[in-house]
Amino acid sequence: MKRWMVAGSAGLLMAAQLLVAAPPADAGCLYGGPVISKCDGPVQPDGTWERCVAVAKMIPRGASSYLAPERRCELMGPGRPMSDFAFAEPPIHIAG
Repeated sequence: MKRWMVAGSAGLLMAAQLLVAAPPADAGCLYGGPVISKCDGPVQPDGTWERCVAVAKMIPRGASSYLAPERRCELMGPGRPMSDFAFAEPPIHIAG
């Protein structure tokens, strides 16, 4: 019984994390591929925008590890260097 309660609590916590990490309603997003999601915020007057990428991260817990989303955001736009492939593709703003 105790195992079921711990498993249920862990599932509830992971669902809450996904809701907190959700992009704003007006964001342009892509889902799937090598990442869970890739979302762009609105374009600023200087032509830049914020891109947030969520990837699955393995969390080791003894004999039963689990995947949890990990979110990272960076500034994108003209003249901005691309840090890695997860952020670089597509190199243009994802329209919402």
